[in-house]
Amino acid sequence: MLGNDLLIVVGALVGSSGAILSYIMCKAMNRSFISVILGGFGQTSSSSSAADTDQSVYESSADDVCEELRNADSVIIVPGYGMAVAQAQNGVSEMTKILRDRGVNVRFGIHPVAGRLPGHMNVLLAEAHVPYDIVLEMDEINDDFPSTDVVLVIGANDTVNPAAAEDPGSPIAGMPVLEVWKARQVVVLKRGMATGYSGVENPLFFKDNTRMLFGDAKESIDKLVGGLRG
Repeated sequence: MLGNDLLIVVGALVGSSGAILSYIMCKAMNRSFISVILGGFGQTSSSSSAADTDQSVYESSADDVCEELRNADSVIIVPGYGMAVAQAQNGVSEMTKILRDRGVNVRFGIHPVAGRLPGHMNVLLAEAHVPYDIVLEMDEINDDFPSTDVVLVIGANDTVNPAAAEDPGSPIAGMPVLEVWKARQVVVLKRGMATGYSGVENPLFFKDNTRMLFGDAKESIDKLVGGLRG
C-alpha cells in the first residue's frame, strides 16, 4: 500500500475531508475540536436542567396535530437524525405536498449539523423530492419562527435546544440553534424523552407551547398524512 502513490493520495484526500467535516460540525456546536475528541461533552448537568425540576410534558395525538396543521397558515418542519433513522422522509414529503395544496406556507429549517454529517438532511429531502426552494438553512429561517403558526420537529434534539441560548451554565451554551420555541405552537415527534447526542436535557419539551407526539417518526407521519387526507 505504501508503495502505491494512488492509494496514498486517495487516503490523504479522505482523511483531510473527514477533518474538515469534523471542524465544521465542531464550529456549529460551538465546541473546540480538542474537547470533542477528548470526550466528556454534556456530562455535566445544566444549572437549569429540566431533570432537576418538577416539570411535565404535554402529550398530543395525531388527530390533534392534524387539526393544528389544518388551521395553520405557516408551518416550518425541522428534521433531525430521528427522521433519518425512521426513514420518514418520503412521508414528510407527501405531507408537505398535501399542506401546500391546501395553501399552507410550508418550509424546512435545516441546522448545519442535523444528522450525522453536514448536508445529511438536505440529501434525504432531495431524495424524497421535496422542492429545493423551501429547504432553508438555519441563518435563513431563524428570524421567521415568531411569525410561524406550527413547527414540526421530527427527530431533532440538540439543534433545537433553547438552553444553548437561555442558559449560560449549559454545556451547549452559545451553540447556534434553530429557535423553534418562538413559534405559536411546537410539535415534537420523538420516541421518548431521551437526551440527544450532547447528553443535555432539552427544556423545549417542557414549554407551554410544546406538544409531544411520541412514537416512531415514520408511523407518526403516516398517521398525519392519513388524517390530513381525510
